[in-house]
Amino acid sequence: MHHKKSEVQIGKESSGVSSDFIFNQPTHQTQTATTYKRPLLTQSLSKSPTLYQLATSSAAASSSSSSSSKSDNNNRIQLLLNRIQLVANRIQFQLPSIRGLRFHVTIVILSFFVFYLIIVFFPDSFLLLLEFVSAVSAAGALLFSLQLALPRLPSSIRRFRPRPLLPVFWAVGRKKQKQQGSSYGGSTGFREQVFSNGDVYQGEIRKGKCWGSGVYYYSMSGRYEGDWVDGKYEGFGVETWARGSRYKGQFKMGLRHGFGVYRFYTGDVYAGEWSSGQSHGCGVHTCDDGSKYVGEFKWGVKHGLGHYHFRNGDTYAGEYFADKMHGFGVYRFANDHLYEGTWHEGRRQGLGMYTFRNGETQSGHWQNGVLDVPSTQNAMYPVSPVGVNHSRILNAVQEARRAAEKAYDVAKVDERVNRAVAAANRAANAARLAALKAVQKQMHPNVNTESIRVPIV
Repeated sequence: MHHKKSEVQIGKESSGVSSDFIFNQPTHQTQTATTYKRPLLTQSLSKSPTLYQLATSSAAASSSSSSSSKSDNNNRIQLLLNRIQLVANRIQFQLPSIRGLRFHVTIVILSFFVFYLIIVFFPDSFLLLLEFVSAVSAAGALLFSLQLALPRLPSSIRRFRPRPLLPVFWAVGRKKQKQQGSSYGGSTGFREQVFSNGDVYQGEIRKGKCWGSGVYYYSMSGRYEGDWVDGKYEGFGVETWARGSRYKGQFKMGLRHGFGVYRFYTGDVYAGEWSSGQSHGCGVHTCDDGSKYVGEFKWGVKHGLGHYHFRNGDTYAGEYFADKMHGFGVYRFANDHLYEGTWHEGRRQGLGMYTFRNGETQSGHWQNGVLDVPSTQNAMYPVSPVGVNHSRILNAVQEARRAAEKAYDVAKVDERVNRAVAAANRAANAARLAALKAVQKQMHPNVNTESIRVPIV
């Protein structure tokens, strides 16, 4: 009869023992044996003074003998190194003479070889060659005798002795620094620069660039008066063009950046934030015809929330996109008519409601400024088979009103613009003073320019 495995044993290897068998593991009693500890050598030496003295004396003797042997070996090695260094110095000192002697021996051997060839191929020239050799020998003997006798000659004769060539030592020295000052023609100070294209700069110069306060005259086009950093507009200044346009405010890296006012030659005025040379942020654009926009700009165009007052009395408050009314907004006509709803590229398009002066309304879907699909509760179209749910119209009207409220709550920048304009005027006055000093320094280099004053404009 087979026994069924228990749940615990299912899936496990069988040990070959029946489940009824109880395995009793024998219990072993652990015994703790005390290990034998050997006495330490230091303890025994410390207890026995005689052995301790003997051990210390033997250790000292062994250490002294080892140290003496090590010192002898070090002395021998040092002596050997000194001798090797001395031999190397002698070889290095005599190396030029050895090289010169080898060169002379080579010349003599080649000369004898050439003489042999001449004698073999030209037998008649032997006497001539012999005379040449005798003359060279006599000249060499004379030079050798003069070399030996020259140190014993008087100083007046030794003066003509050729002196040996001394070695040349190259060293990096410190160049003389130019005196930095405000003199004309230097790299720092007040000066006037004329460029090849006809432009002229008058003012402060640093490191050879326009840096500080100065006036830059563009050839036949305009001028800039204000702060400079590293050859570019940086800070506050006034920019004026030939047609009459003028900007007062902040600059950065040569572009209008920050807060400022730009008056166009056409009569338009923009006062607000600038970024990289374009109106960007919150500002006010006033046209010469009397219309005015207050709101957000993006890269030179109306974009975001704002409200516009037209010259005929109409007003719009809401969203703008790419310089056009786009999104949700409220348009109030001068005759008290009102439209509230969605816009698309400057036209009524989408869901909205038009309210007349007498209180009547038209609501629904608008297309290109015309009501296309009326709402279901429109009184003027009671039997229209197609209609838009009026609740959707009301939702669009609520969104338009909220957008109009936000448009009127756009951040005001008048105070910051006024501060920027005041700082630009001060910078322009300082630039005119610097230009006057530069011209005065050019005309009279020795005149002190600190006493020059310029009237505030």
